[in-house]
Amino acid sequence: MSPAAALAIFASGLAAGTVNTIVGSGSLITFPTLLALGYSPVVANVSNTVGLVPGSISGAVGYRRELVGQRSRLAYLGGASVAGGITGAVLLLVLPGSVFRGIVPVLILLACALIVVQPRLAARVAQRRSAPDAPTPAHGGPVLLATVYLTGVYGGYFGAAQGVILIALLGIFVNDELQRLNAAKNVLAALVNGVAALLFIVAAHVAWGPAGILAAGATIGGQVGAKLGRRLPAPVLRVAIVVVGTAVAIRLLV
Repeated sequence: MSPAAALAIFASGLAAGTVNTIVGSGSLITFPTLLALGYSPVVANVSNTVGLVPGSISGAVGYRRELVGQRSRLAYLGGASVAGGITGAVLLLVLPGSVFRGIVPVLILLACALIVVQPRLAARVAQRRSAPDAPTPAHGGPVLLATVYLTGVYGGYFGAAQGVILIALLGIFVNDELQRLNAAKNVLAALVNGVAALLFIVAAHVAWGPAGILAAGATIGGQVGAKLGRRLPAPVLRVAIVVVGTAVAIRLLV
């Protein structure tokens, strides 16, 4: 691996760790980077998941103050995330690589679409929370549990914009402060990525060089993201991620 390639991987890991902690969708930065360096889609996805786990943990630790009082909520939803992550990772391992290569452009475009509509979803969530008769469920109920599981399946299989999906779901079904929900999102995403990574380490081919460099960058990025919060220019960041993601999807389709 050349120094330039290593620097590109580290920079993408740093950016992804930051973005994942604040919003989600960091894989739309790292996955294209690994593809551009010549790794196959499946190896890039596996190595990306393994490499970003430390960043997910770092971001969750950075939001630890907002996690106070959420233990029972995370225990309730965490099981669904773990089960979903295992399911998605197993699907990636047992299905032919051609299936992943065929479906990943669709998943990327779906992730890009979610990033585009995320501000509108956030506005609706904020309106719902401000309603005087808004319910105050602590855990969100069985519908949230089921959708968190399905999001975990998606996260274990590919995972770009998993965080966007989770924060939208939590905001819709749980009446709590957005920063606290974001902290919960970081923990749930870390659980999904963590169990998927463990399965990949045991049963798949991991490109350990890129994964290690990604881990270093993402760990720092997780702390940066926790400190920056929403100070980053979100519209500019959103446009950049959508442009890159769409370009990657087109490249994989042609």
